[in-house]
Amino acid sequence: MNKVTLSGILLAALTMVGCGDGAKSSNNDQTQAATETAKTDSASKKIVLFFGDSLTAGYGLDDPADAFPGVISRRVDSLKLPYKVINAGLSGETTAGGNGRIDWLLKQKVDVFVLELGANDGLRGIPVNETAKNLQSIVNKVKAKYPDAKLVLLGMQVPPNMGADYTGKFKNVFPHLAKKNNMALVPFLLQGVGGVPSLNQGDGIHPTAQGAKIVANNVWAVLQDELK
Repeated sequence: MNKVTLSGILLAALTMVGCGDGAKSSNNDQTQAATETAKTDSASKKIVLFFGDSLTAGYGLDDPADAFPGVISRRVDSLKLPYKVINAGLSGETTAGGNGRIDWLLKQKVDVFVLELGANDGLRGIPVNETAKNLQSIVNKVKAKYPDAKLVLLGMQVPPNMGADYTGKFKNVFPHLAKKNNMALVPFLLQGVGGVPSLNQGDGIHPTAQGAKIVANNVWAVLQDELK
């Protein structure tokens, strides 16, 4: 329940106790009007969908809202931009899993699609061509359903212990796909956070709440132009 509706209900309840049935009727009308206004405001907003894995979902954080999509959502609200942010991150998601899940999510309108997948593929050593194929399939599905949607791709890298050949090919997947599909690109999602112990949780992979703020800045530097 939103704050407008909650405060309206509390006001109605207090007035009803002190003033009787007449006030009850009046304030019920006010509450209903506030509710309808809130629904209209929400419905008029465009949708920014973050589609990703545990980095998007906020794995390990005390409050998942502190993951980078949540940080961006609060920034969008503070700037009073006409967008609603939806976090569709799922911990453990691979590009293959995402390709199977995206159709369900596209049942709702999407105006800006932010794609963050591939890290789990890289850590598992999945062939780069499979990762690229799955990512392209996801993009194709979004384009087919919402051809006017703006697309943003979040680049990822894998640790050097995966081997120089694999590491290089994996890194190049993202700029290649972004150019091919006319997508805005964040070159490396974890820039300034990856490999910094104080900004990552104990597993050395997932950002802390402070790290997520830096990740959000990396994304915002590119995303903000897509919200104009």
